[in-house]
Amino acid sequence: MMPTPKNFPLASLVAVALTISACSETENKAAKNGDATTDSAAAESAATNTTGYQPARTSFGQPDFQGVWDFRTLTPLERPRELGDKATFTKEEQEAFREKAIQTVDVDALREEAEATQDVEGAYNAFWMDYGTEMNEDRRTSLIVDPPNGRLPELTQEAIDGMKNATIRNHPVRELFSIGLVDFRPVGPEVLGLSERCLQGFNAGPPLTPSAYNNNLRIVQTPDHVVLVTEMIHTARVIPLDGSSHLPKEMQRWSGDSRGRWEGNTLVVETNNFTGKTPTFQLPIDLQNQDRNGSVGSAANMHLIEKFTRVSDDTLLYEYTLNDPKTFVDPFTVAIPLKATDAQIYEYACHEGNYGMRNM
Repeated sequence: MMPTPKNFPLASLVAVALTISACSETENKAAKNGDATTDSAAAESAATNTTGYQPARTSFGQPDFQGVWDFRTLTPLERPRELGDKATFTKEEQEAFREKAIQTVDVDALREEAEATQDVEGAYNAFWMDYGTEMNEDRRTSLIVDPPNGRLPELTQEAIDGMKNATIRNHPVRELFSIGLVDFRPVGPEVLGLSERCLQGFNAGPPLTPSAYNNNLRIVQTPDHVVLVTEMIHTARVIPLDGSSHLPKEMQRWSGDSRGRWEGNTLVVETNNFTGKTPTFQLPIDLQNQDRNGSVGSAANMHLIEKFTRVSDDTLLYEYTLNDPKTFVDPFTVAIPLKATDAQIYEYACHEGNYGMRNM
């Protein structure tokens, strides 16, 4: 029987949510009253280090980005629709939003109201979740800084048609999850989601996307390479800095083919040659329009530019611009502050010898 979509179980939804829409009545009124910093000015502030900060240098003269960086944040990827053109919160508004967001991702509280099947499908309790409890210091209402409305660009008709066909589970299955399907009895691992198969993480990217847990990135530098190691799926991207050409187009990789260069104190990483087995992007959970959920596009059409700029001793600004004209009508840019941490990155064993896969 062909699986059909259903409403997301609450516990499962929280476990995979990539954004939160939690807006108070006060915020709605402020948005309507136009109490907001202009989007263009806020975007420029998020994307530019204007403090004159000079980062420490490695022994070979590069800005020193080495160490572990935490990209947790409760700031939503997209600006909630209720906020309209409001680009930044006031201090009081952000605190109200933060408290609502913490309640939204409290899996244990949701389980008290969930049906037994939803409780089992959700799997993890709050101990395993790691959304964090803080929002960005710039008080922006979205991680998206361009377009100015703080929301993802419109999908192309090709991308919309692809979403409609996703429940058929034709190969290659680009969806990250099977959550949200009913009457679904997988005939084999190849029809499960990429994240369930431990082939691709739901936050590791590229690009990085703050989510439920394992929001850590380790950076290692040499004179000729930079290595980006994500805790999720423990993917290591070894990026040449020697000016060499990209691989031939037919040589595609799960994380694409990356080449890096320094532009002043900013590391710029350009990536193409993504495999068509992965999606262009995992849309954030949209409770108001549940037809607009899930993975979209084919990463084979994606071009990604990432920028890393150390803006203080404990903050590394991560920005990316994603362009896939077959999925989104326009490119979009996201800015995420990464926080330095002394925490260790542990092995990500996923489903431990495929026992979990067999049980699925």
